[in-house]
Amino acid sequence: MGTKRISIFPLGGAILLPDMQLPLHIFEPRYRALVGDALARDRMIGMIQPMGGGDNPSLFAVGCLGRIGDVEALADGRYNIVLEGLQRFTMVRELEVTTPFRQIEATLWDEDDTSDTLSLGERAALEAEARRFADAQGYAVDWNAVSQLDDFSLVNVIAQIAPFDVAAKQALLESKGLAARNELVIQLMQFFGRQDGFDDRMTLQ
Repeated sequence: MGTKRISIFPLGGAILLPDMQLPLHIFEPRYRALVGDALARDRMIGMIQPMGGGDNPSLFAVGCLGRIGDVEALADGRYNIVLEGLQRFTMVRELEVTTPFRQIEATLWDEDDTSDTLSLGERAALEAEARRFADAQGYAVDWNAVSQLDDFSLVNVIAQIAPFDVAAKQALLESKGLAARNELVIQLMQFFGRQDGFDDRMTLQ
């Protein structure tokens, strides 16, 4: 399998999954440069989570390549974009570059689970746990709209938007197959949805 050069946007707590969308507000100069460069070339950006803080943190090995779909260029140089997930990748090495944004060499995954479905029992368990989790956190959810989502979209929407920590998000990103990600999503909602210590954990991020 060949490798691909990818310009990356390291962002903790944010993951992108194939066939899903991620809205982003771009305001830092180096990432405004990243978006401008991507728009001038192939519209591709790699989302990847950093390990820790600082200006040049280490990176997790697995991220997801996205294509800029909707874009709003603001007068002051900021952007509002929607990134559309294409393929996950595994970083091979970071490249030495002169650009203000970081670039890596990576191998792309073969993605084949977009048509996967859950059993009726798996789907029922997911919706039931999602309701408990949302109620515990005080979220207002349109459950009628949720019921209309296909299995793939529902599992991955929860994986992307639920307020799990960086390590949990990374585990969801790296999980292979819809059934495995669904099982992990349910476990994480049970763990993070417990009342004891959840709010404290969230305020530390």
